[in-house]
Amino acid sequence: MPEAPPTRILLADDHHLVRRGVRLILENEPDLTVVAEAGDGAEAVEAARTHRPDLAVLDISMPRMTGLQAARELSRTQPELRILILTMYDNEQYFFEALAAGASGYVLKSVADRDLVEACRATMRDEPFIYPGAVNALIRNYLARLQDGHTPPDRAITDREEEILKLVAEGHTSQEIADLLVISPKTVERHRANLLQKLGLKGRLELTRYAIRVGLIEP
Repeated sequence: MPEAPPTRILLADDHHLVRRGVRLILENEPDLTVVAEAGDGAEAVEAARTHRPDLAVLDISMPRMTGLQAARELSRTQPELRILILTMYDNEQYFFEALAAGASGYVLKSVADRDLVEACRATMRDEPFIYPGAVNALIRNYLARLQDGHTPPDRAITDREEEILKLVAEGHTSQEIADLLVISPKTVERHRANLLQKLGLKGRLELTRYAIRVGLIEP
């Protein structure tokens, strides 16, 4: 079986030395390759249009257009493109804004040598990558919303759909879910399609985000 081609990455940061260091980390891996670089968000949007990468790794603080603004634009114009935020800011507000902008993960520059490669691979598997400090932020945010009276909405899904949602978010395949629940894979796929339609979501990553938000799985 032929090997899958390497993940094609667009790297955007306004500091040349940072880009060079990050590029070295990524290109040391056989399954990752940097196909384009950009020095600001506007360049990143243009480079993504030209090179059609699989994954964009964006710094937050860049001139002309920030990484978050670029992420919003790329999510709108290239919804198939995966996005990672690479930043020096260990900041809850930026973290939540990154998720809202369509990013699949948030990696701190201070630990990029440890986390970035795994974050890229997780993102390409349609799995969110959340750095450890952000887990506490998610929990605090959820508890604060409950204390402010923002109770979880009435359930829009059935018990069976909730079971399947949880298992999908935990990374199980349709066949594994079928075996666990003693139903057919076709039934699992039907429930999954119903979930996506009912909740207005697209794909496993968005189902996982929803499952975290409603407390079905831990972030």
